[in-house]
Amino acid sequence: MGIGKWIGGALGFIQFGPLGALAGFALGSLFDNMFDQGSISAGDGQPYGGGTYGGGTYSQETYRHDSRGQRNSFLFSMLVMASYIIRADNKIMHSEMEYVRQFLRVNFGEQAVSEGEEILLNLFEQRKKMDASNPQAFKNTITQCGQQIAMYMNYSERLQMLNFLVQIAKADGSVVTEEINALKEVAVAMGLNVSDVDSALSLGGTTLEEAYKVLEISPDATDEEVRKAYRKLALEHHPDKVETLGEDIKKAAEQKFKQINEAKEIVYKARGMK
Repeated sequence: MGIGKWIGGALGFIQFGPLGALAGFALGSLFDNMFDQGSISAGDGQPYGGGTYGGGTYSQETYRHDSRGQRNSFLFSMLVMASYIIRADNKIMHSEMEYVRQFLRVNFGEQAVSEGEEILLNLFEQRKKMDASNPQAFKNTITQCGQQIAMYMNYSERLQMLNFLVQIAKADGSVVTEEINALKEVAVAMGLNVSDVDSALSLGGTTLEEAYKVLEISPDATDEEVRKAYRKLALEHHPDKVETLGEDIKKAAEQKFKQINEAKEIVYKARGMK
C-alpha cells in the first residue's frame, strides 16, 4: 500500500474532524513532498476525498463505497485508538508494538509496518504535547474520534476494531485496569457497549464463566435468553459484515466468530441445550 493511499484514505474518509487533525500531525512528516505537488492521489491517479479536497470530486457517499478508502480509514482509525490503549498504563510495551507491526504486516504489507509505526510514534508525541497543557486534552480528542468513527463505520466494523484493540492490550500477557478502562472509554465513544469489551476480553477462554461473558449474559439467564443472546452476537459479528475491509480482516472476523461459537457450545453443553 503506497503512502498516497494512506493519506488519501485517512483524510478523504474522515476530513477536518478530530481524526483529520491527528492525521495532519501524525502523517505530516511523511507527506511533505506530496503536499508540495499540489494533490494527494490514491496511487492510481484518482484523488480521494469529498468536495474539491486535493483536487478530487468524490462525494462522501461515493467514497463510502470505495473499499480501498474504507480499508485505509479503518487502519488509520485503529492506529489512533491503539495509541490510546498502548499508553493507557503509561508504558509502551514491546509486545504490544510488535502485535501492531504483525497486524500491519499481515493485513497491509511490509511497507505499512514502518509507516504505521511512525504514525504511532507521532501520535504518542502528540499526546505528550497535548497532555502537557491539559491532561484531559488527548482523552477528549479520542472521545471525539470515537464519535466520528461511529458516524462512518457500521456496528460490525466497530466491533472488529474493538477486537483488534483488545488483542493489542492482551499482547503482553495481561490486561491491567487502566487498559480495561481505556478500552471501555473507546468502546462507548464508538457507540458500542461496555459489555462488548468484557465479551472481547473473554474470547478464546475455556471456562463456563468466560463463555457467559462472551455471550454477554449472566448464568441465571433462561435458555431462551441464551439463544437470543447468541443470535444477536452471531448477527453483529458475522464476517460478511466486514468484507469490504479486505480478506485478511474478514479472516480475523471469522476467527472471532469461531470463538463466539465455541463459547456458545460451552454454555449449551453445561445447560444440556441443543
